[in-house]
Order: sequence, then structure tokens, then C-alpha cells
Amino acid sequence: MAIELKVADGGRVQVSPEILQAFKAGFAGCMLGPDDAAYEQTRKVWNVMIDRRPGLIVRCTGTADVVRAVRFARQHQLLISVRGGGHNIAGLAVCEGGLMIDLSPMTGVWVDPAARTARALAGCTLADVDRETQVHGLAAVLGFVSATGIAGLTVGGGFGYLTRQHGWTCDTLLSMQVVTADGDVVRAAADENAELFWALRGGSGNFAIVTSFEYRLFPVGPEILGGAIAWRAEDAGEVLDFYRRFTAETPRETTCVAALRIAPPAPWLPREMHGQPIVAIFVCHSGSIADGEKVVAPLRAFGKPVADIISRRPYTQMQSLLDATQPKGRRYYWKSHYLPAVDAQLPAVLIEHAQRISSPHSAILLFQLDGALAELPAEHSPAGNRDAAFVLNIAGAWENATDDAANMRWARDCFDATQAFSTGGTYVNFLTEEEGAERIEAAYLDALRN
Repeated sequence: MAIELKVADGGRVQVSPEILQAFKAGFAGCMLGPDDAAYEQTRKVWNVMIDRRPGLIVRCTGTADVVRAVRFARQHQLLISVRGGGHNIAGLAVCEGGLMIDLSPMTGVWVDPAARTARALAGCTLADVDRETQVHGLAAVLGFVSATGIAGLTVGGGFGYLTRQHGWTCDTLLSMQVVTADGDVVRAAADENAELFWALRGGSGNFAIVTSFEYRLFPVGPEILGGAIAWRAEDAGEVLDFYRRFTAETPRETTCVAALRIAPPAPWLPREMHGQPIVAIFVCHSGSIADGEKVVAPLRAFGKPVADIISRRPYTQMQSLLDATQPKGRRYYWKSHYLPAVDAQLPAVLIEHAQRISSPHSAILLFQLDGALAELPAEHSPAGNRDAAFVLNIAGAWENATDDAANMRWARDCFDATQAFSTGGTYVNFLTEEEGAERIEAAYLDALRN
């Protein structure tokens, strides 16, 4: 039976059973259409607000499958999307009616501990890479939620607990294996296909399909000092003012993330705090444990925290500490700014909007960035925005579609109220599908200027 697929210009094309069979004959992975049992689960991504239905999904086992899929799509001028981890807020992994090229089965990781490098296939999550690199006491600069895919994270810039020391995730790339729009396999690195290498370090996914990434690794763990401290919401003003002053003095080995939210029923929080508004600070010190204890001592002594779980723990555990706040299957809507600093007036604005949170899953987050980013020139990569010291993430999350309007309005109102504190730039991986050219340009201000 023929299938109908959407083409790049918006039209439709009929693909005959014979053409499909010929394609399948040389494809090692599996093909899924709307009637196949695994189709629904495969098309669904982390953010259930994304509800698109590809005409065909091809699940790739390796680069050869990706090449075959790209050439098939090129032959028929198909609309395509590429899935890595499926964790992008805008749901870029899924196209309506076209061909989804699914890389998620490709999860191999190879570590060279002597060279301190790792090559990871594009379907890997952060957890896949951390698990293998930590065997050797090494880590790549990755994000904060272990279920995030490395592919989208990296080509969109990427930041995490190690960014203050080593820059954007894409700053630590050594090379990539890439399938071009022509279906050719090339190596992109500083010494080969350099322009493509530049574009893919923060320029996101419209230049080619990366099938593997070679990262520079850094000594981290296997144990670090990390965890979280929480205070009651009525202390938020004092806590955020302390956070502003504390983060201005911490060494680069220490990264702090502040959060304003309603306390979840997490076992590390007292039962009587569950469902109550709190302010929390997540801390990761990736240097020596002894040095870390001295660094965080003033934070642990501040005010009257209701919970403190900062301790010596595996780095892989730290990397998954925020996982429970972002499970697959909720409705997510984010807004964000880069900040040059935490202005003394900002905490009051954040607290005002935190008091308006209606969903128990939403949060306002401040991610610390300052450090190594600023040591590279603005034109080093499209990720740019090297004047950013913090990311403000207004993270709406809720369960029911009937609550969409209220939660999206809350996020937009907070975004508008904090615009004056922004650098003018924004993180491309936090952009939602509704945001247009102006916001996309803001993600690439430095690249556009140079």
C-alpha cells in the first residue's frame, strides 16, 4: 500500500510500496508507520504539548542508515525532522506528515582515557556519556538533566555544571561525523570542513545531521561535593540576595542554580513542606571535596534552611538530581533570558512572579554561567553570548491541556517583567516553537554582528 508523505514545500507525495520496499531492503533499522504498534510511543517526545504525526519514522542503527534515509528524503524532496533524545522544548524532533529520522537507537560511547576524549553516537543521552566517562574519572561538559540528548544540546550550544570551567558544550568539541544534505559522510573539525564545524557549534540542526561527537574530557569525580539546600519562601528575598553575592565570589569549580517553586513531594524535603513555596539552591563543586566544603560553608550556614542534602556523592548522581522535576509526559512551556549579572532589583521581581505560580511543577530558575565563556572571542562559534553570566529560565510545567492558557500567560508575564535585566541574548535550546525571527536573532547576536 502506498503512503503519503509531506514534502519540503508543503505539498504531498505518494510513495509506492515498491519504493518503500527497495528503501527498506538496504536499511538495517526499523520503519514505523501510523499503523505500527511502536509508532505512537516513538513519535511522542518529552513535551506532550508537541502532538505531531510523521508520515514515516525510520529508526537508525548507525551512520549507514542515516545516509540511506537522507538520500531517500532527498530523492522525494521530503520534509524531514531529526530525533536525538527528543528532549527539546519546541519538539523539533517531530515533523507533521514528513519523515522523522530517529537516531535514538544509536547510543555507543567510546572513551580514550589517555587522550581524555570520548566519541559518542548522536542518540546518546547525558546519562549514556556520563556513565562511560566516569569509569575513568572524566566528564564531558553536558547539561543538568540526564535524559537530555547530547545531539540537540551540543549543536545548540549546551551548558551545565562544568561550563564555568570549560565553556559551552560546543566549545569542547574536537570533531563530528556528519551526514550532509547530499547524503555524503564527512568529518567536521578545525582542520577539515572548518566552516561546517563552526556552524554546528551552536548553530543548531539545519546544516547537516551529526551522527557522532568527539568531546574533550576533563577530570571530574567520580565523587564531587554537591546537592541542594532549601528555605521557606518567606526567606526568598534574603536568600536570593545572598545568592547574588555568593556567586560573585565562588571559584569556577562551583556552580549554583537557584530555584523558586512549590516544594514537590521529594524525600529530601520535610513532609510538612510538601506543597509549600520554597527557594532552593543546587550546588555542584567539581574540585577537591575539602576545598568544596570550605566554599559552601557560608551557604550552608545562611539563614534557617528547611533541608540540606549537600554531601559527597557520585557525579552521575548530581547529574540526575533534577531529573524528577522534568519527567517525560508533562506539558512544558519555557521563556528565558541571558543575564549579565543578578541585579540587586531582580529578586523582588522574581519573587512577585513566583507567588503567582499555580502549577506545582513550574519553577523560576537561575543558572550560573560566568567564567570560561568569556575567554573566547564572540565570533568563536554561533553560540556566542559570551557576556552572559546567568540564564534565567521561566519553566512552566503542568498536566492538563485545560490549563495551557493560564500557565503560558504566567511564563510570558514573568518574561516581560524581567526583560530589562537581560543582555538581549537568549539560549536557542530554550526557545519554544512560537518564537519568531527576532528571538532567533537574539540567540545569535554575536554571530550576526561579526
